[in-house]
Amino acid sequence: MGQQETVDVDEVFRVETHGIDPIPDAERHGSAKDLFWLWFGSNLTFTYVINGALAVAFGLSFWQATAVVVIGGLSFFAISAAGLSGIRTGTATLVISRATFGVRGNFPAGVLNWVVSIGYTIVNTVVGTLALEVFFAEIGWQSGPAGRAVALLVTLALTFAVAMWGHATVQFAERWMAYVLAAGFGVLLLFVLPGADTAAPAAAPGLSGWSLAFVVMLAGPFSYLPMPADYTRYLPRTTSLKSITWMGALGGFLSSVALGVAGVAAATRTDMTDAVAGAESLLPGWFQPLFLALVLGGSVTNSIITLYSSSLNLQVLGIPWSRARAIVISAAVTAAGSLAALFLTDFTTSLLSFLSLLIIVFAPWGGVFLADMLLRRCHYDADALHAGSAGAYWYRSGYHPAGITALLTGMTFAALTCDSELWTGPLVAPLGGADLTLLGSVVSGLTYWALTRRRVAAYAPAA
Repeated sequence: MGQQETVDVDEVFRVETHGIDPIPDAERHGSAKDLFWLWFGSNLTFTYVINGALAVAFGLSFWQATAVVVIGGLSFFAISAAGLSGIRTGTATLVISRATFGVRGNFPAGVLNWVVSIGYTIVNTVVGTLALEVFFAEIGWQSGPAGRAVALLVTLALTFAVAMWGHATVQFAERWMAYVLAAGFGVLLLFVLPGADTAAPAAAPGLSGWSLAFVVMLAGPFSYLPMPADYTRYLPRTTSLKSITWMGALGGFLSSVALGVAGVAAATRTDMTDAVAGAESLLPGWFQPLFLALVLGGSVTNSIITLYSSSLNLQVLGIPWSRARAIVISAAVTAAGSLAALFLTDFTTSLLSFLSLLIIVFAPWGGVFLADMLLRRCHYDADALHAGSAGAYWYRSGYHPAGITALLTGMTFAALTCDSELWTGPLVAPLGGADLTLLGSVVSGLTYWALTRRRVAAYAPAA
């Protein structure tokens, strides 16, 4: 009976009992191919169509914007590699980062990551709800506030049910929704790509246009950095690290690049100020309702992984509840934020501006975390990650001086070179309008390497 209980812990449509506690070897299962479908399905989201269109709006030609989309997709190799620590420790990314910043030093980033996760879940929920509302109106079923309310309820229910069941159900849903969404978006590409104006010259984007295009394309993938180990922690220890990196990276790369190029092509043919309406204008009438369903499906697949990781995040922050109970908090805040955006006041634009500004934190955070992981070669004291003040990762009063110093250094560089609606750094103008926020990750990573290259191995167990 005991063996049966351990085997059944992570099953489809059964509430997952594990949270951030280490996954025992006896309960590990799956293969690297699961990561392909997870990252492929969760990134079949209309957001990348919008990002591709924005690259053209910044003055880039079709081929220049396409190059930016492809380079942005390559960032998924770093995102996928960040999950390698999960297979070694059996726990979530924001638990592992205690080794980088210290138990207390890890707390602020945990709070901000929860805010980012919920923020993006709200945005996705609003986009999905509006698409479903239009779908209802086009088929003559519901309209007005009642239609919007039903659309919101359906969108929230689809997202919450899957995320609440947990890891196995998340992977199952992402795989099967990927099949449907890939087929639908494949048809979309057939309608959008052939008419693209590939010969249109660039509008002299300059350094500012190039840098803004890269920030737009990379901000989304960078927001995933605090969560990849959440989805590798169940894999058997014998799983090839190379296969983990390649499968996850290919999944995110293929979906983000395909939809990004679709956005680039659409922007050379029509006004994409309202991206959903713009893309819809390029499609035959019979496909438009299906297109709206694709927008909804992509919003849900992306919200599922952010909502699921947010429940683990709350446990990292000390919420003394199970993962399944903690997710109720995230779902409630998501519902409240979505209601406010849809019925009370339009704060979606302000929320997006705020979330984009947080790249000042998460680009440097990712640089330090990846540098630490490379220096340790993914070897951690798994028990110490959960031991608090009694463990090796308590450092000095709960803070790792090198990690905090490197993070602050990268954040300072990012803040000085950031060009956003809410903040423009003093170095943007001298740099010709360039936004170099993302290079904060390089600055922080190199700073951490310089401070710890001879000492960090002492904090990790022998390989």
